[in-house]
Amino acid sequence: MEQAAILAQLRQARYGHLLSLHILLLLCHGFSPTAIAAALFCSRSSVYRTAHAWQVGQIQIGSIESLPRRWWGSCLTESVRAQLLALVEQSPRTLGWMRTRWSCACLAAQLQQAIGWMPSAETVRRWLDQLGYVWKRASLVARDDDPTRADKLGRIRQIWSHLGEQQALLFADEMDIDLLPKVGSQWARKGERLTVATPGKNKKSYLGAALDFRTGRLICRTGWKKNRFLFVRLLEAIGRCYPAERFQRVWVVVDNYSIHDAVLVRQWLAWHPHIHLLWLPCYCPPANPIERVFGEVHEAVTRNHRYQSLPALVNAVVRHLRSRLWWHGRLPSVYYRIHSHPNPTPMPSARAA
Repeated sequence: MEQAAILAQLRQARYGHLLSLHILLLLCHGFSPTAIAAALFCSRSSVYRTAHAWQVGQIQIGSIESLPRRWWGSCLTESVRAQLLALVEQSPRTLGWMRTRWSCACLAAQLQQAIGWMPSAETVRRWLDQLGYVWKRASLVARDDDPTRADKLGRIRQIWSHLGEQQALLFADEMDIDLLPKVGSQWARKGERLTVATPGKNKKSYLGAALDFRTGRLICRTGWKKNRFLFVRLLEAIGRCYPAERFQRVWVVVDNYSIHDAVLVRQWLAWHPHIHLLWLPCYCPPANPIERVFGEVHEAVTRNHRYQSLPALVNAVVRHLRSRLWWHGRLPSVYYRIHSHPNPTPMPSARAA
């Protein structure tokens, strides 16, 4: 209690300008912020706040400015800022480092050649935080270099906007179902490690699905191989749900996977002329809304699952798919960011075209 009272009186007496003078003098004599905070019975944030105030000119003291800048050298000046931004935006390999990513220690060593003194790795980390940089995992994105991308997306959007009552537009794709669980994060007590028991050797099944984007209805078929027979089975299910007697034309949007253009598929389409395939651009999964359905299935069923047999897991996936209506009513935003001709050239159903 006595120490608390003494500290309260001391902080009240030197609050503001006097505390700043002590901090600035100790900094200029080479003491670290941690040592200053311990000696002056203040927080490190007060030390950093005072240093920043002097750096931006809020504290004007001629004698302080004339002292040697020992600790001030680690402040983020405009020249150091420019050097750091130039480094972090390029690959380390361009400067001779055998690395693909910058670490704080490597940035500090490289900065030493440019500014003449070497900051610590923690100082570089703090600078990057001030500049708005964070350490995070990169995301894999598909290559987007299809020269017919705008025409293909424009063709699908045109069909969607003029879809008649006796027409339907479906998005189709295939999904892998692995018996080996997909591992994901979940809530757990601190200090406890979560485990997911593996069911043994991994086995795989495959699911083909088609999403009616006007009604939200989903049609699916399963198989032990992802081949042309699985896709034909899906087309047969689509043909039963959308017969020629009720639908003049049914559009099925698919990607450029080879099974969608197999000889057996072409023959089946020739026997069912009211069903036509539309081709998505190469490497453009955001244009297929059924990918969101598959992502939700993995999140709800396959991630951290406890199924011990593949048939049980497949049945759970199918039940989940058939238990609800899925997203529908508006095409993904990628269709509204394209710059294509107002009347895109009709795309033939053969992928080779």
